[in-house]
Amino acid sequence: MKMRIQILLVTLLFPVLVFGQIKKPIVASDLMKIATTSQIQISPDANKAVITVVRKAVKNENDYYYTRHLYLLDLLGKSEPMQLTFGDKNDNQPQWSPDGKQIAFVRTDGDKSQLWILPLAGGEAHVITKSEFGAGNPRWSPDGKKILYSASIPFSKIEGSTPWTYERPGRTKDDEPNFKPLNPEEIKKIVTSPDGSLDEVRAWLAKNTADNNPRVLIRQDLQGELNLQPEESFTHLFVTTIGSDEKDTQLTQGFQDFQSADWSPDGKTIICRSRVYKIHPDRQQDTDLWKIDVATKTANEFLSWTGYSVSNASFSPDGTQISFYATNIENRHATQNQLAIVSASAGKPALLAASLDRDIGGTVWSADSKTIYFSSQTEGDIPLFSVPAKGGALTKIFGSDNGVTDFDVRGDKVVYALTETKNPWEIFLYNLKDKTNRQLTQLNEGWLKDRMVSAPKEYWFTRPDGTKIQYWVQEPIGKKDGVKYPTILNIHGGPSAMWGPGIFSMWHEYQLENSWGYGLVYCNPRGSGGYGDKFKKGNFKNWGNGPANDILASLDEAMKQHNWIDKDQLFVEGGSYAGYMVAWIVGHDNRFKAANAQRGVYDLTTFMGEGNAWRLVPDHFGGYPWQKETKALLDSESPLTYVEKINTPLLIIHGDQDLRTGVIQSEMLYKSLKIMNKPVEYIRYPREGHELTRSGNPGRMMDHMLRVIEFFERYAKHPETPAATVK
Repeated sequence: MKMRIQILLVTLLFPVLVFGQIKKPIVASDLMKIATTSQIQISPDANKAVITVVRKAVKNENDYYYTRHLYLLDLLGKSEPMQLTFGDKNDNQPQWSPDGKQIAFVRTDGDKSQLWILPLAGGEAHVITKSEFGAGNPRWSPDGKKILYSASIPFSKIEGSTPWTYERPGRTKDDEPNFKPLNPEEIKKIVTSPDGSLDEVRAWLAKNTADNNPRVLIRQDLQGELNLQPEESFTHLFVTTIGSDEKDTQLTQGFQDFQSADWSPDGKTIICRSRVYKIHPDRQQDTDLWKIDVATKTANEFLSWTGYSVSNASFSPDGTQISFYATNIENRHATQNQLAIVSASAGKPALLAASLDRDIGGTVWSADSKTIYFSSQTEGDIPLFSVPAKGGALTKIFGSDNGVTDFDVRGDKVVYALTETKNPWEIFLYNLKDKTNRQLTQLNEGWLKDRMVSAPKEYWFTRPDGTKIQYWVQEPIGKKDGVKYPTILNIHGGPSAMWGPGIFSMWHEYQLENSWGYGLVYCNPRGSGGYGDKFKKGNFKNWGNGPANDILASLDEAMKQHNWIDKDQLFVEGGSYAGYMVAWIVGHDNRFKAANAQRGVYDLTTFMGEGNAWRLVPDHFGGYPWQKETKALLDSESPLTYVEKINTPLLIIHGDQDLRTGVIQSEMLYKSLKIMNKPVEYIRYPREGHELTRSGNPGRMMDHMLRVIEFFERYAKHPETPAATVK
């Protein structure tokens, strides 16, 4: 009877009437309505733009998947956005031809990607490459006659000797046959036998290895994202000629990577990042800038900057300068990308935006080669900036309480994707001359117009050591004065990530939790990005107490500011590094009714062995587990060390194929708690890796969010039925 009365009361309150329109709370299935965009490209005449739109889809009720289609935007305001590609396709990386009559793009079918061209005057899109290794990152030559692309070639398909010492103990690269590039007739000529000579036994073993039965692992970075990677691959550059039947030209060769390539305006040169691997590629993290002569296919080092790893080079439109990213390698702990420039004829490079003391995002040159535009995460936002190419003062163009997630500039026009609390993703057109702003898409606006959205409130406070911490509070939907509500402390991963109104990744999850009647508190503790180099390095050798105290202090401050937060109804959750932090906190603090640790790291020594992000251990803790002092530090900083003190009901979540953090630690945490009869539950998702909550299967993403809420609901006491449960 009590529940029926509650439902009746809430039905009268939710939905609510706002400006004559019925508003309903966000629900889990709204995830399927969210559209996002990327890869904005303005046409050469600046009258149109092409974008990639990503949507979630489902068939047969539970077969969830993504589609990626190209859309055309009219920047003159004469027509609505037009969809260019259709079906269950994965189309992306669009690039305008120099004459604006065609769009090259990448279509992925299964595991293989190829280049396609879509003529805008009419006609079907058609494939133009048949690369054995796939094709990606298309770039039109300035004359529009060729397209540069990249392909990843396996180690076994590359001829010659490695420039580094072959690391298989007691063996050489050529002391057994390489079956992978051979055809069946060639394979038949090789004598293999498990009972033969040493050479015949080695050939028999090599044949088994060629089928990955078994996998022979001799490389350092053996984990990919979802599977083991026993074989290295190398990115090489190719050129295909439009309308020609000639075989595509391979510009680069050998055991070397050539990435992030860009044409010179005269079409004679290509700039890219690369480096000769004098040691195994897994042991060499830094890159230099290289130039490739297109006519001779000759590649040479262009810029090596002492103390920096350099990448993402781009020619100025007049061809006289090259912009690039420079990352200081003196201390790899939480380094930041910086914007730099150098003459195209070589010379001394210079930093352009060091005074900003923030990570630099995407960069775009102005047409007159005088200005460089870029985005940068700062204090919860991602604004757009500009800086003179010759050096000088930085200008913030726009961005406050929101995030510029992608952009392009041509002439006076800036086309950009924006995420903000009121709408997770739309495309806008900004005019640099008259400073006007116009929305170009309504990707999410239609379904959002009848939804209630909770807006964050921003706060700052100062820790005892002088560190300033920024945090946000979101109220539960339908909050009433004088009533207390359960509240979730949400923690970000990284550890150098940044949260705030400008970050899209948590938009739906936050709103869903607000709809279920929970308040939210989240902050950016020391070690986060967006606050400068010193702040980002503030958790060196201190993953636990330092950031944890910042996080808990933000919750204490929030309770001082908001008397609706029920101090006896607190919950905590987080993923990746934040999974670590949840386990750390509940091992040191018993204030929470329940907790959720997702995709986490719980034993740092084990993490160094089973995760592909293992370099966080030496970079953040200054050494390795076999070193006595470092081992002691890793043990003292590992949540598993304090597992006996965990009494909070804990939900542990991991993906079966998560090789970024590895799964063994989550099993260790779960099994340890289970042995001690502590309240714990363990969820494992099939076919999912570390990106489960960001780009995982949409059905499993919804399942994930609802399992966390359901777990918290076991312990939460709401003043009334949560809004999201009312239909």
